[in-house]
Amino acid sequence: MMSAPHLFVDISAHGFGHLAQAAPIINALAARLPRLRLTLRSGLSTELLRARLHHALTHLAGSSDFGYVMLDAMCVDLAATAQAYRQQHSAWDRLVEQEAQFLATLRPTLVFSDIAYLPLAGAARAGIPAVAACSLNWAELFAHFFAGQDWAAEVHHQMLAAYNGAECFLRLTPGMAMEDLSRRRSIGPVAALGEDRRQHLRREVACPGDERLVLIAFGGINKELPLAGWPTMNGIHWLVPQAWQSRQPNTSDFETLGLAMPDLLRSVDAVIAKPGYGTFAEAACNGTPVLYIRRQEWPEQDCLIDWLETYGQCREISAADLLAGIIAPALAALWRQAPPQPPVPTGAEEAATALLSWLTSDG
Repeated sequence: MMSAPHLFVDISAHGFGHLAQAAPIINALAARLPRLRLTLRSGLSTELLRARLHHALTHLAGSSDFGYVMLDAMCVDLAATAQAYRQQHSAWDRLVEQEAQFLATLRPTLVFSDIAYLPLAGAARAGIPAVAACSLNWAELFAHFFAGQDWAAEVHHQMLAAYNGAECFLRLTPGMAMEDLSRRRSIGPVAALGEDRRQHLRREVACPGDERLVLIAFGGINKELPLAGWPTMNGIHWLVPQAWQSRQPNTSDFETLGLAMPDLLRSVDAVIAKPGYGTFAEAACNGTPVLYIRRQEWPEQDCLIDWLETYGQCREISAADLLAGIIAPALAALWRQAPPQPPVPTGAEEAATALLSWLTSDG
């Protein structure tokens, strides 16, 4: 009997969105390849990974990328990010060699990354095929923020070389242009479809029938809002992160409700969020209205917003109104929009088909 194909996956811990992208792809792949051996490296918790992934896995705790140093969910610390990239790339060849040796010892059939580039460079040096998938890549963001710096050209060159050394880069819809990636291949939206559990949810939070449930979720990077100081809004029950200490009487922690995030998202009347692939794609595909606040100079957000305006139900709110709790008019306008037909998340199956060609002997 042939040995089981071995997939090594690297998932960025820069928020939860990269897991929200990678998990449906891995689940679709594992459904078609039940004997798949899965080794996964990520700085995300094992509990969080197992909540999204439906296949047995070995979790190697650790991160091979940092993406961007964040002040909070909305703002990048550019000085700290620049320092981190300069430090990492000052030892780039040594890091690539260490990664190559690690992968050679692990001996995966294929490396799959969302979207660290070090494992791609290491796989290329070790002679192991590798595929990346994401709606963005760190090289394109790096060029946006740092292209004018005198130290940046070599770093950007090394990042692009790593991405272009992969067998292909699966560009998710919606996604950034990625014109510098020579082997990009566009696929459809990737999102987990949830189960409508709103009746269960209403019972859990003792929500009357005339109240709407509004989830506030910023995707794994903290952004606490001063909820206690907001004016009282009758007819709304807030679902917020457990870590928030700011409270109103009509507030519940969403992590304690026992619902997977796709189920929770599908079961609420609206979500308040920053532009991020995981939340935007899952909200659109699950038919959930989105009230969003723009991030401070985050270049990926424009393509996400344009797509959601076409395929979802959404409205922008200013940072000032959100902080002051002037939300009721925006929510009312959001709920007056005619809901479109939710898009179908075809991307996971498309990606699984692509990955199978490197994981099966007849590919």
